[in-house]
Amino acid sequence: MVTLSVAATQLTLDRHSSTQTMRQGGFTLIELMIVVAIIGILAAIAYPSYQGYVERTNRADMMSEMQQIASRIESNKINYKRYDRIPLSSVLSGTPAADGSVNFPSSGTGLYTVIVGTGTWGETSWTTSTGTLGGRDWTIRAIPVAGQRMVNDGSLTLDSTGQKCRKTYSDPCSEWK
Repeated sequence: MVTLSVAATQLTLDRHSSTQTMRQGGFTLIELMIVVAIIGILAAIAYPSYQGYVERTNRADMMSEMQQIASRIESNKINYKRYDRIPLSSVLSGTPAADGSVNFPSSGTGLYTVIVGTGTWGETSWTTSTGTLGGRDWTIRAIPVAGQRMVNDGSLTLDSTGQKCRKTYSDPCSEWK
């Protein structure tokens, strides 16, 4: 009688270990589909937020560069005694093109085209500076490069009076943000 109960116990142990091995085989298809769905939902939420962050960072970099250009204009005014004698190459980062524009950033893919001129942008008094700054009522304008990430962000301007404007398609002119 003793041997019979040992054999029954051994049979129970073998059966138990066999089902336990099947459970340790891996994940079910439903579990994998749930994980993929969760990752998809997180990506759908995170990616647009990341894109917005990158655009705000690029805009902030351009605004900072425009402030530096304005600072270089004012510091060069001391050296050249007049605004219309200041060469654009001394205030713009990079080598200005024939039309007086430079791309920003100067290395890598340009996101903005930066131009400096005198007068009011869009009016007949506007003159784009090519070799030297046109005069004391200068305006720095950053226009997004077509086909690049910032194309829908709008243009930025900074003028000699310190007025900062961000012009988008829905807003004619608002303070930098």
